[in-house]
Amino acid sequence: MSALIAAITLVALAIWVYLIAAHGRFWLSRPELAPVAGAHGPRVDIVVPARDEADSIGPVIASLLAQDYGAGFAKSFAVTLVDDNSTDGTAERAGRAPNLNILQGAPKPVGWVGKMWALEQGIAAGDAPLILLTDADIVHEPRHLSTLVACLERSQLAMASEMVHLNCASLAERALVPAFVYFFQMLYPFAKVNDARSSVAAAAGGTVLIRREALNRIGGIGAIKGALIDDVSLAQAIKGRGGGAIFLGHSSLAASIRPYPGLADIWRMIARTAFTQLRHSAWLLLGTLLGLSLVWLAPLAAALFGRGWVRGCGLAACALAVVSYLPTLARYRRSFAWALALPLIALFYMAATVGSAVDAWSGAGARWKSRSY
Repeated sequence: MSALIAAITLVALAIWVYLIAAHGRFWLSRPELAPVAGAHGPRVDIVVPARDEADSIGPVIASLLAQDYGAGFAKSFAVTLVDDNSTDGTAERAGRAPNLNILQGAPKPVGWVGKMWALEQGIAAGDAPLILLTDADIVHEPRHLSTLVACLERSQLAMASEMVHLNCASLAERALVPAFVYFFQMLYPFAKVNDARSSVAAAAGGTVLIRREALNRIGGIGAIKGALIDDVSLAQAIKGRGGGAIFLGHSSLAASIRPYPGLADIWRMIARTAFTQLRHSAWLLLGTLLGLSLVWLAPLAAALFGRGWVRGCGLAACALAVVSYLPTLARYRRSFAWALALPLIALFYMAATVGSAVDAWSGAGARWKSRSY
């Protein structure tokens, strides 16, 4: 038994050495685009799908209408809000403006996810060469669109996306939201996403700027019409089938205002798509839980209960984990002490993933905005 424990601890340490040294430097929490003010270029259609977003839609639309892109140039961008059969007066809260178009969404066809169907209608309503897809809970600083377009044009990309700054006010958010970003970076290292030689592809759905011709090349949004993890699916289609270069970074110019006040709210956010990420496979779920236990729990157990060099290896693995989390905590201006809680935080995410599988097996499935999938 002691030999097995020693072997597990050595493997865990080796994994952490690899993660730090050769896994796309995910832990650096980079890159971040330098702000660009007042850029001008191709016209942009901004599409905002919204379902029951009355509490947030006003400031979101106002921030989009205030973009400085194409200052002095007529019709540089237009905003289309697709009201996806809201019941709370979302469209009425959006306001009115000359370059704001409000569409009442048609009933969702069979086989489509609600957000994808709303995007399909919004995209079809315009003809601009560039399309910004953004969620109804994201507020944008005036330079954001200019910065994204400058990135896209400068590097001749097919798509540019950013992880916006997530809400981090409640105790639950302070404990778990930075870890969500950290785990996303670990799963999809941004440096590998941005490397044309790597097959790793991902995006963050809060802001996705894409060329219309690149979207048409993969068959439009209809190509991912049933995707619950739509941002990653879109990136994989653009970089894979479409053969286009993509960019994924962090943003200091856009922020989510959607609150997650309690642990249950974050649990539901994770459970909504976690088992989908594992392709609803019990074997992948088991493998994921074993892998996460090896990465997060085995080093802690060795550090606390091991002896001699086994304890030393466990402490070394724990130290690498703690250090790797510090840049993300710094981005969210959280105390570095939270890094010591990473194993417990990982355990919460593991439990929510199991909860996602239980929901699927019990027939509950994913649920979002009064819709079940």
